[in-house]
Amino acid sequence: MYMSIKEIVEAANEKQVPIYELAIKQEMEVTKSTFDEVWAKMEKNLETMENAVKRSVEGDGVFSPTGLTGGDAVRIKKYLESGKSLSGDVMMRGVQGAIGTNEVNAAMGVICATPTAGASGTIPGVLYTIKETLQLSREDQIHFLFTSALFGMIVANNACIAGALGGCQAEVGSASAMAAAAAVEAAGGTPEQSAHAFSTALQNLLGLVCDPVAGLVEIPCVKRNAVGTANALVAADLALAGVNNLIDADEVIDAMYRVGRQMPRELRETGLGGVAETPTGIAIRNKILGKE
Repeated sequence: MYMSIKEIVEAANEKQVPIYELAIKQEMEVTKSTFDEVWAKMEKNLETMENAVKRSVEGDGVFSPTGLTGGDAVRIKKYLESGKSLSGDVMMRGVQGAIGTNEVNAAMGVICATPTAGASGTIPGVLYTIKETLQLSREDQIHFLFTSALFGMIVANNACIAGALGGCQAEVGSASAMAAAAAVEAAGGTPEQSAHAFSTALQNLLGLVCDPVAGLVEIPCVKRNAVGTANALVAADLALAGVNNLIDADEVIDAMYRVGRQMPRELRETGLGGVAETPTGIAIRNKILGKE
C-alpha cells in the first residue's frame, strides 16, 4: 500500500503508468476484488455525483429542511446563461456543480462523500467543469476519481479528513487538493505536476476552520465547496504551467495535521466558534434548536 505521495509519484514514473492505474491495482489487492468489481463501484460513485448535480438544478432547485440553504445552484445556472460571469464560465460551471451537490446533501439527498459529506461538492464541481473543457469520456472521468481517491487515501492515513479533528482544511482542503491532482493528470500532466497541484491546493487552504452554524452542514459549508473547487482549478493550472510548489506535498499534509491539532475545539466542527458564534449565527442556532 502506498503511504506517501512521493511513493505514488515514484511508482508512476518507474512503471510508466498513470496514477489511476496504481489506484485500481492497489484497490484490487487490498479488497481482493476483480478489476470489474472495483470499476463498477467507482462508476456507481460517478453516477451518484452526476445525479446530485442534475437534481440540484431541476425546477427551483433543492432546499434543506431548515430553509437555510437551497436554490443557489439554479441561480448560478441562470447567471451563467447571462454570459457575464466575472470569473469565467468554466470556473462558474464548477462552482454550480459544487454548490448544487452540497445543497442536495443538506436536503437529505444522496451524495458521494469525497472525502466527507461536508466536502462532497468540491470533486464533483471540478469534474463537472473539466469534463467539458477537456472533453473527457466516461472512462476518463472514472480515472479522475481513482486518481483523486489515491491522493485522498494518503491524507486519510497520514493526517485526517474529518472537520472534528482538523477543521475544514481537512475536509474541503483535502478535497480541493485531491481534485487538483486528478485534474492535472486528466489534462495530460506528469505525476510530479499532480503532486505540485495537490501541494499548492492544500497549502492554500491551510488553517481553514470548521464552524458550522447550528452544527449543520450548511452555513458556511456549502459555499466553502465553491472555494475548494476554484482553488483546485487554479492550483491545477499553476502546476500545468510549470509553477512548482517548494513545499513537498507530504510535508504539507503533515503541516495540515499539526495545524488541525493546534486548533481550539471551538473551530473543529463544534459550532462554537467562527461564523457560528456571530450574532446571526447564534440567532439561527437558537431558532433551529429552540434555545434562548
